[in-house]
Amino acid sequence: MATLYYDSHADLGLIRACKVAVLGYGSQGHAHALSLKDSGVEVRVGLPAASRSRAKAEAAGLAVNTPEEACAWADVVMVLTPDTGQAALYESAIRPALTPGKTLMFAHGFNIRYATIAVPEGVDVSLVAPKAPGHRVREVFVEGGGVPGLVAVHQDASGKALDLALSYAKAIGLTRAGVLETTFAEETETDLFGEKAVLCGGAAALVKAGFETLVEAGYQPEIAYFECLHELKLIVDLMYRGGLSYMRYSVSDTAEYGDYTGGPRVVPAAIKEEMREILKEIQDGRYAAAWIQENRTGRAWFEGQRAAEQEHQLEQVGRKLRAMMPFLNPVEAPLLEGTPR
Repeated sequence: MATLYYDSHADLGLIRACKVAVLGYGSQGHAHALSLKDSGVEVRVGLPAASRSRAKAEAAGLAVNTPEEACAWADVVMVLTPDTGQAALYESAIRPALTPGKTLMFAHGFNIRYATIAVPEGVDVSLVAPKAPGHRVREVFVEGGGVPGLVAVHQDASGKALDLALSYAKAIGLTRAGVLETTFAEETETDLFGEKAVLCGGAAALVKAGFETLVEAGYQPEIAYFECLHELKLIVDLMYRGGLSYMRYSVSDTAEYGDYTGGPRVVPAAIKEEMREILKEIQDGRYAAAWIQENRTGRAWFEGQRAAEQEHQLEQVGRKLRAMMPFLNPVEAPLLEGTPR
């Protein structure tokens, strides 16, 4: 059975007694820093001198230092920068300040799991991972609630690493909803698998395949967009609230019949063999090694894929339709140069 922790299991005083450096001020960084501050924690944000996020953090009332300065000052360092740059940041700013007795925290275990960062003895290494985007973490915290989260300990030099991690989790609201204990390996491997096979890779491929099938059969692209992408949120929201059974209860009997008869044909049992291979690549490090190498060699393939996907007809049609639906509060990713609008 999974071990879950709630507010009653966490002592907020532990993290309040620490000086906390939050490295990064993106989606998760701003949520952690602001919620820590609201919980009475002494916090500073670590950002390069040229970072455009410095003004945002300062405007929000947060103290801002360079990463080197923040790490030297802090007792606890939370790394909330992109995975791909963490190893370099560790060498330049974190490691020189990582003296025995300090704590290094992550919200994703990638660089510890795949050993691109090796932490010396005498330092606690833990993970506090909200299971929601940063903006949602912050919104729910401000409303008085919290999103679920994960907690893990990689290195327990003090014997109290878990207690401090739970205290940190409480300070950003996670123990209000519940924090599940895991390991760095389990968090990393399941997270990468979910992104690659289901949440991003699987869902995006399914949406595109459905859209292309309808358009190639002569149906209007706009109709195909609504059926294969726009309405997906309605279905996912039902699943989110009540699982597959509630979704099936809420849709029409015709839609439910289509679920039972179409799903196994679109995603046959053989697909699980490919999923198992994806999981093996994550477990044995091949996937991480390929991504690390892609970044080291300039990301030409990755950037090419990004550009090609932005030019897909599904995306072009979607941009036009969303602009006609202000009730969605539509947003668009920055377009690469030359991408049709």
